[in-house]
Amino acid sequence: MRYSFRLAEVVGHMPDPRKRPGTIKNICEFTGLDRHQVASLLKNEIKYVPLDALSKLCEFLIDRGYAAAEELPGRLFGVEPEHFWELLARRKRLVLCLGVRRGDEESLDDAWVVASDSVLLGELLSGVTTLGGTAQHRRVAAPAEESAEGNGRPLAPPADPHPEHLHQTLVWSPGQANPDECWAMARTRYESFTGTAGDKALVCLGSIKSNPMVELLLANAFGCAPFESQDGLPAASKRSCPVFLRYRETDPQPPSCCGGLRLAARGQATKEAGIWYEKANGDWGCAPWDAAKSDAAFVFYIHRESQGHMEMALGGFSGRATRMLARLLARRGEEFWPPVYEGQGIQIGAFVVKWTLPGHSSGDELLPAESNVEGEIIRLSADVIARRMQQAAEVD
Repeated sequence: MRYSFRLAEVVGHMPDPRKRPGTIKNICEFTGLDRHQVASLLKNEIKYVPLDALSKLCEFLIDRGYAAAEELPGRLFGVEPEHFWELLARRKRLVLCLGVRRGDEESLDDAWVVASDSVLLGELLSGVTTLGGTAQHRRVAAPAEESAEGNGRPLAPPADPHPEHLHQTLVWSPGQANPDECWAMARTRYESFTGTAGDKALVCLGSIKSNPMVELLLANAFGCAPFESQDGLPAASKRSCPVFLRYRETDPQPPSCCGGLRLAARGQATKEAGIWYEKANGDWGCAPWDAAKSDAAFVFYIHRESQGHMEMALGGFSGRATRMLARLLARRGEEFWPPVYEGQGIQIGAFVVKWTLPGHSSGDELLPAESNVEGEIIRLSADVIARRMQQAAEVD
């Protein structure tokens, strides 16, 4: 079991420079600690915390009203997740976002959720509440301990981690409202989540074709402008996001920092629809979509443990792939751990799933014989992510 230092969460420190005015300066002036040391503490990057420094930080938190004396120093420490499902289960607040279609009335009251997204939502909730089906086994395997009174009676087994508050939010899918309305709703929902401190997670289900919050999440992670096409860049290596959804001709085609019809203006053929991803050598691979032969999905998360802040986006290229992803999570969710990148106080998981189908599928239907098709889980290169994190930091 590993512990993280949660100073950033306690003081409400945000990674966005515009939302953290004077945090490091105030702590340094009160405690006398070195600026570099405080910055490392806020990022959970320091290897040990001297007792003297810990005492000064506790005094600062009490003096400024961030915490009560009886909460410290315990509130400064949190248990780090050790498995994929713990990423979500250990958050105090979990927000689930779905893209929806318009019904007969032009309001969310009459909106409807695509069936494949509903299937994925169900598997996600099951995984969070049962830790991917392992919760019962973990309780059985936990060693019995005697009560503090020493009467020989065992203590109750520790409770499984689970969110204390569960919320759901809806946004219009692209094409269900005019672009300005669609994007404005998504921005409002996203800024409402990111603009508050506290231990929390946001999970956006679906691709950029169905959920504009996915676009905002990826754009924020890689430091680029959302809802702006990068198809005209001179080279694919200039793309901000290492994952690219190449639309089908019949798809909704919203302008996107991570989707479009070509990887670059020249020199990179992307005629195949599907999910493209950058490899360690700079080439781009493809998990293609084909009505009868293949399909693809993605899982992405960015985790700031020091803040207790996690964002995740996951979905299929098609409705069929979204349902297959749900089944894959149920059986092999642990394979989306560990993260592919760790540095600068963050952990990033970036995965593409590639399915080769039996060959008798039609359209986006998921036939019984295909429900057990095992997908290939492709981990993106840590170097590919690291380069983009460096670029994003330089932009900030």
